[in-house]
Amino acid sequence: MYTSIVQVRSIRYQDIAASLRERINVGHFLAGRLMPSESELSREFAVSRVTVRRALELLREEGIVSARQGVGWFVASDPISQTLGRLGTIEEQMSASGMTPTRHIIEFAFEKASRNIAKTLDCDQVLRVKRINMAADEPFAVVTVWCSFELGKHLSRHDVETTSFYDLLNVKLGGATQKIGADAATAVEARLLEIPVGSPVLHCDRVTKNDAGHAVLVSHHVFPAHRTNFVVELPSVPASISPTGLRLVD
Repeated sequence: MYTSIVQVRSIRYQDIAASLRERINVGHFLAGRLMPSESELSREFAVSRVTVRRALELLREEGIVSARQGVGWFVASDPISQTLGRLGTIEEQMSASGMTPTRHIIEFAFEKASRNIAKTLDCDQVLRVKRINMAADEPFAVVTVWCSFELGKHLSRHDVETTSFYDLLNVKLGGATQKIGADAATAVEARLLEIPVGSPVLHCDRVTKNDAGHAVLVSHHVFPAHRTNFVVELPSVPASISPTGLRLVD
């Protein structure tokens, strides 16, 4: 009797794994996207969460799904890698890898600059653009960019949706400083990135300067932690010398 119950439970979790595997194969659950929670799957299949978790763990062993603490289960996919060390855009790197990036502008406004932005760009009026960057119809970043009114007054919503600011601004760029930190997704970020509230995200703040060393762009980027990697080339240098561009902050 006990043996029969164990066999039924074993078959049951394998059946659930097979059903989920088929949904993934036909594109019902897309790569990189969050799957239904264990509680939702438990209700759907009328089994315990233990049985659902066993099915998901079987798919994880096959490399089909992954799990991240605080996020949940999602269809496994290769994260988008961003190489640090040179000035450029993630779209350039994605295009070089054969991917087709797209942008959706959600806010486009000429407005009074906040105190911090005004101080950085040395201006009172700015163009602020907020967008969602997509890869294979999957949101991988929420980006907000500010430039002075003088530099941005000739730009349209269509311009910034189809072309990077680096190509649109009539200035010679000299470099940028970028700070990267970890955080939890706010309600707005979670909605735009299609992840649960509180999921791990990476926040990147970049200040781009012209060849004279003056700031011309400020940008704030939010990436889902499970969808992106930052890659840094570390040169062979004496141990007492820190890799260029890396430093600890308190």
